[in-house]
Amino acid sequence: MKKIILASASPRRKQLLKQLGLDFEVVPSEAEEKLNPRLRPRGQVEELALQKAQSVAKNFPDAIIIGADTIVALNDEVIGKPKDIADAKRILKKLRGRQHTVVTGFVLLDTLEQRTIIKSVETKVWFRKLSPQEISSYIEKEKPFDKAGAYAIQGLGALFIEKIEGDFFGAVGLPLFTLAKELKKLGIEVL
Repeated sequence: MKKIILASASPRRKQLLKQLGLDFEVVPSEAEEKLNPRLRPRGQVEELALQKAQSVAKNFPDAIIIGADTIVALNDEVIGKPKDIADAKRILKKLRGRQHTVVTGFVLLDTLEQRTIIKSVETKVWFRKLSPQEISSYIEKEKPFDKAGAYAIQGLGALFIEKIEGDFFGAVGLPLFTLAKELKKLGIEVL
């Protein structure tokens, strides 16, 4: 089987990929994450995932590189990672009591065959109304500064969520169903 490289420093993506039982190596991307305001959210994550995969691919002439990126979108407004406590509070206040979309894009680069697969999935998430105290307590406990939308669905952020529609793992950061389906096209069998 080809070598698989996860071009991400995300512990969540590493954990999710381990769930598939694949042998892989983690090589964090050094790509600078620059959003392109002309692109819609799906285009944003697909472009960022491609940049991450390409930055790692140059060092592996015979491997499958997995690059991924996740953003939160409220309507078509991209909500990134909070800069500080005040920004995290602002983001969570904006999301409370509303539905938003978590968009995760991934890229599979087969460096030997020169094949590229680009996919993205959207998961709709409904937040309940949050009190200012709950928001402050959450930020204090979780320190969500490396998380798009200032929360993690798999952590204490689960307490904010009334319901989701779509791929739960996509909302965590790597849509396992779609990923496994696309890996199969490159000769990687999960089951």
